[in-house]
Amino acid sequence: MLNRNAEALFWVGRYMERAENHARLINVHYHIQHELDFDNAEFKWARLIDALGARAEYEAQFECFTQKDVLSFITLDRGYPNSLFSCVSQARTNLRTLREKLPSELWESLNAFYLWLGEKQVDDILTESPNLFYKQIKERTAMFNGIQQSVMLRESEWHFMESGKYLERSENTVRILQSVMNAIDEDQATPYPYLVAVLKSVSSYQAFRKYYADGVSVEHIFEFLIGNSLFPRSIHYSFTHLARHLEEIDSASPPSRKEKVCRQAGKIKAELACLERDDMSIPQVSTLLEGLLSDCGKLGRTMAANFFQLEGATA
Repeated sequence: MLNRNAEALFWVGRYMERAENHARLINVHYHIQHELDFDNAEFKWARLIDALGARAEYEAQFECFTQKDVLSFITLDRGYPNSLFSCVSQARTNLRTLREKLPSELWESLNAFYLWLGEKQVDDILTESPNLFYKQIKERTAMFNGIQQSVMLRESEWHFMESGKYLERSENTVRILQSVMNAIDEDQATPYPYLVAVLKSVSSYQAFRKYYADGVSVEHIFEFLIGNSLFPRSIHYSFTHLARHLEEIDSASPPSRKEKVCRQAGKIKAELACLERDDMSIPQVSTLLEGLLSDCGKLGRTMAANFFQLEGATA
């Protein structure tokens, strides 16, 4: 398949996962807000912007950090390329170029999502309840993923889309964990509300309790969300499936280029499999998360250089 088609599918997977992650990250904030009294609301909303690495873009438009402005910026802003609306819009644009080659149900689902979201205003979110609105976002992304899983041929098109999804999921789980770690460090408060919030944000509370019962601790949660091989949103699980999809890709690039990508993903997967409980303690986990975030960025660049930026690629 053409490298430009492969790149479009890869980014459909990434953008849809990113949209869902933004909804989950905002839910983390609301779970914490429910558990704790906010002495400085502006500081708390600023933390949400910082978790996305978007302070400069935000401050170019707004003078202070309020609930309405932050939710408008993260969710509906047309100019911010990583807003939830922009992610859905860019996924739709990429998918539209391949409409004739993919099941029509995929386009119908994503286009309906885009049209629904495009009609929303920030006042609608606040009036309807932010929790309900972002739950609907997760449900619509889940619908798209469900259609993709049930109707796409297991060919390179599917593997590229899945690769984008799992790379994005790995990076986003790292960012959620970093956000919670920073909140615990800055507030100097009991970590329990933050830990429960992060479990709920990735829909892992019940799964976590199957392993640890009521043993909610920093080490247990990081062990589960980083190293568990069975939970679908853990970093280890995501890299295991990412490596598998990369192996299955039949790309137009030379075999040596694909091998380079697969080796890099396999190395990260192997390192995750070798982690010990001591690696999840508070002094070590910050360094571990920084390393994983760097690994995700490097792998994305390696994929771009070896799959998508080839000259003279043929179908």
